[in-house]
Amino acid sequence: MIRGSIVALITPMNLDGSVDYQSLEQLVDFHVAAGTHGIVAVGTTGESATLPVDEHVKVVDTVVKQAKGRLKVIAGNGANSTSEAIELTKLMSKSGIDAFLNVTPYYNKPSQKGLIAHFEAIANCSDVPQILYNVPGRTAVDLLPEAVAHLAKHEKIVGIKEATGSIERIQQIKALVADDFSLLSGDDATSLAFLKAGGHGVISVTANVAPAELAQICDLMAEGQYQDAKRIDDNLQVLHRDLFVESNPVPVKWAMYRMGKIPHCVLRLPMLSPEPNSQKVIEQALKQSGFVND
Repeated sequence: MIRGSIVALITPMNLDGSVDYQSLEQLVDFHVAAGTHGIVAVGTTGESATLPVDEHVKVVDTVVKQAKGRLKVIAGNGANSTSEAIELTKLMSKSGIDAFLNVTPYYNKPSQKGLIAHFEAIANCSDVPQILYNVPGRTAVDLLPEAVAHLAKHEKIVGIKEATGSIERIQQIKALVADDFSLLSGDDATSLAFLKAGGHGVISVTANVAPAELAQICDLMAEGQYQDAKRIDDNLQVLHRDLFVESNPVPVKWAMYRMGKIPHCVLRLPMLSPEPNSQKVIEQALKQSGFVND
């Protein structure tokens, strides 16, 4: 089972917009040292929408090689074209990853039957396990519990990243799937409540900034130590909120730059660095939570 704190890793870039592979390797080491349980490479936080296929595959290969088996590596393989997602999946299936993270098709707004057919077609093309990713706030389509239950019967579909922020939703899914189906929060602000409701882990944006803390929260919750986990999470709530002051991954990338973890805050168009007012909000959140000094 895939569980614990899994960082939705940013993709660092040079001033000319090319991928900064040296900084990427350093980020992998940073997460290994912090106790992060896994990395999602080139998920939506990793700017998958604007990385062409060759770069997408190279970033995943770089993360796998740098991780050296020290933590799990999950590769984003989602697309709103089933054939494109299948192409990505086939290209990365031999890379040594532990699983794929497959977001619901965005913009198309398929039916539940269409979603099921999409995910099954992708799962059928690879031996690597697949994690579903439901984030209706970004994709305009909601993968409902009954569809998840149907897909969970597929031998290669092993979990879901559920980012609705609804605890009722995770309770509904949990009642319909097997105990070994990984339930992973995709909403940092409600992730502790998600774990308390029976979730197994979190795929986290905040973990870019606070990897040791998110790993500790997941470890404590696995041991049933809710109050200790809550004390840590309470300090992170300002980050959970303000790292979304603009569209992800704009704020978290600037936060990592401000912390000195990447040399530049560069994003691929049409995304730009955060506005000055947003930078102040992120700065204050980093100071309040203790991740930068005055």
